[in-house]
Amino acid sequence: MSSADDQKRLSGEAAAELVENGMVVGLGTGSTAAWFVKALAARGLSDIRGVPTSEATANMARELGLPLAALDDVKTIDLTVDGADEIGPGLSLIKGGGAALLREKLVWEASTRCVVIADAAKKVDVLGKFPLPIEVVRFGHVHTGRRLADIAAEFDLPPPRLRQADRGMVVTDGGNLIYDMASGRIDEPAALATALKSVTGVVDHGLFLDLADEALVGTDQGVIHLRP
Repeated sequence: MSSADDQKRLSGEAAAELVENGMVVGLGTGSTAAWFVKALAARGLSDIRGVPTSEATANMARELGLPLAALDDVKTIDLTVDGADEIGPGLSLIKGGGAALLREKLVWEASTRCVVIADAAKKVDVLGKFPLPIEVVRFGHVHTGRRLADIAAEFDLPPPRLRQADRGMVVTDGGNLIYDMASGRIDEPAALATALKSVTGVVDHGLFLDLADEALVGTDQGVIHLRP
């Protein structure tokens, strides 16, 4: 196991210890969140329900025997644990590398407490090295992409590119597409977030601002706890 994988495991296991019987728990998506789901299942708690943020996470949770609930079937979520592609100042985040940002953000915003877990490399001084995902509806997405390019130019950022995979365009669980903005540096994340959401056709973006209550970052020396 690589050092990064071991750090992810440590953060996931630490987050699993935050869960108590009776809780509704948001289950994140991605390689780090997978460690949390595994560690949570290993605890064998008898009275919890998990709200998955993707079909991939739902399938893993079922295989591990975790009881699940749909977001609309719960009034609130006590705790959500999820990974991040970058953790910036004030626990500002870039998420969406796993193409689940919309469902993740819906679950996060329905949660009383949100904890982000990550390996040490995800902690950055300024957001933007990781390309910012932007989820758009499929209809007219080329035109939406052009408007996104205009927004990017206003912030002196490069135009976003449609995310592709071996099978063609990446399609989210909700049937949408992903554009990635490889900015290098985002100096005004709040202003950029507002501008992106103003574009018709944009469902949401991977800037998670003022949502994380705590971060558990795995390092070679153990887990570091960070707060905004």
